[in-house]
Amino acid sequence: MDTNRYIFSKTLGPQESSLITGLYDIGKKIFNLKVASKVSGLSGQSLANLLYKLVRKGILTRLDSGLYNIVPFEMGQAREYLGNPYLVAREIVFKKAKSEKADYYISHGSAMEIHQMVTQPQLVVYTTVTKQVKKNPIILGTEFHFVTTKKEHCFGLEKHWAEKSEMVLVSNIEKTIIDGLKLPEYCGGITEIAKGLWIKKSEIDPEKLIEYALRIDKGVIYRRLGFLLEIYQMANEKLLQKLQEKISKKHLLLDPTLIDEGDYNSKWKLRLNILEDEFKAVIRT
Repeated sequence: MDTNRYIFSKTLGPQESSLITGLYDIGKKIFNLKVASKVSGLSGQSLANLLYKLVRKGILTRLDSGLYNIVPFEMGQAREYLGNPYLVAREIVFKKAKSEKADYYISHGSAMEIHQMVTQPQLVVYTTVTKQVKKNPIILGTEFHFVTTKKEHCFGLEKHWAEKSEMVLVSNIEKTIIDGLKLPEYCGGITEIAKGLWIKKSEIDPEKLIEYALRIDKGVIYRRLGFLLEIYQMANEKLLQKLQEKISKKHLLLDPTLIDEGDYNSKWKLRLNILEDEFKAVIRT
């Protein structure tokens, strides 16, 4: 016997039981109003009343406006449950876009965590989207931050199985590095990106990094990428030259999260507001 079905039938009303079992049947533990309406056959106030009752009973958690999560029975008396934050981020995007075909991917510091490129837990879930999500909600203590990008920059992605039967899209290692070099503030700063680069040194394809940088075509990425590849001796002069050819004469900050100070690096046209020794120290840790 399906234990969940048995418990539902004994503790919930017919409509409540039908909705929850129906959601389990289609593998939708996190769902929006459109899905709830399709499964229950209800809409409008009738559907709102049903969901309200289930939230009051602690069967559902209201994650965001029009977005809900089933509280697993193994959680006991817990009445609120976030679930996998990457799946929540995906569902927020789908809800806002009113489509499960919306462009998105888990990115920046969150992608670094998925790829095991960080040494400390990430407190914000970063998701890149092609259609702006205006609100960055904090749900049950977890902040969800949405970064908008051009559709043509939505490449270098792979599947990550967030749960046994649920996957999300995430930037691959090289694209994660490039996204981080463009916006270091979403990865904890340039030193965290450098650590991730060094941790995954043996898995990273320098030519792919440069290919991705050329596709994004941002001067600051060329500078920061060339600087790090040279420090960690991850690319030959021929590859580094491809980056140097794209650099203008203007000096840009190595790390935009820190104050504007430090020596100037003439080769990569960077103002080094972090000492080179700090990057070299990564190798020794």
